[in-house]
Amino acid sequence: MRHLPALLPLVALAVALPCAHAQAPAGGGKAIYTCTTPDGRKLTGDRPIAECMTREQRVLNADGSLRSVLPPTLSLEERAAKEEQDRKLAVERSAQADAVRRDRNLKLRFPNEAAHKRARDAALDDVRTAMRTSERRLQDLATDRKPLTDEAEFYVGKPLPPKLKQQLDANDAAAEAQRVLIENQKAELVRVNKLYDQELARLKRLWAGAPLGSIPSASAASN
Repeated sequence: MRHLPALLPLVALAVALPCAHAQAPAGGGKAIYTCTTPDGRKLTGDRPIAECMTREQRVLNADGSLRSVLPPTLSLEERAAKEEQDRKLAVERSAQADAVRRDRNLKLRFPNEAAHKRARDAALDDVRTAMRTSERRLQDLATDRKPLTDEAEFYVGKPLPPKLKQQLDANDAAAEAQRVLIENQKAELVRVNKLYDQELARLKRLWAGAPLGSIPSASAASN
């Protein structure tokens, strides 16, 4: 029995070896985590190492080959900053995809300058037709007003009959509405021409071989 203390290390080793083999998955599937702490110590473990949570950890297979890399755990502030950066990148990617799609559709719609000119002329013709309609309506209102004005001359210095006054007021309001409409239509002509000018400038670059989505929009270029 006096030799028992000397045998204890051998017994412990014999017990530990079977347990270690029992824990290791077949095919070397057990992961080994390794890292270097900020003070230069090299640590190894069978799970993520707490001392290295703010540092990169290498995850190895049982044979020592690299399985993956565990990135550092971010602080709340770092995580918020990363999420904001990821959100901005996602928005930029979405905007770029939209720009590519718009340019592709633009080229399909207008394969050449003649096709673009036909579309411009059609758009302008719609506005000009509406303007001519307003101008004719304004002329009709002027014609309708003449007999009302002639009748009003009989009441110079006197109150106009309510019905006559109502007719004159209605004519004035309708004429003013048409004049406002004509001014809006003139502004629309300018807007349509500007839109097609910008579109044509973009198309000319695309026709010349500029990559889809590579041309800044007119609003972005003006900022």
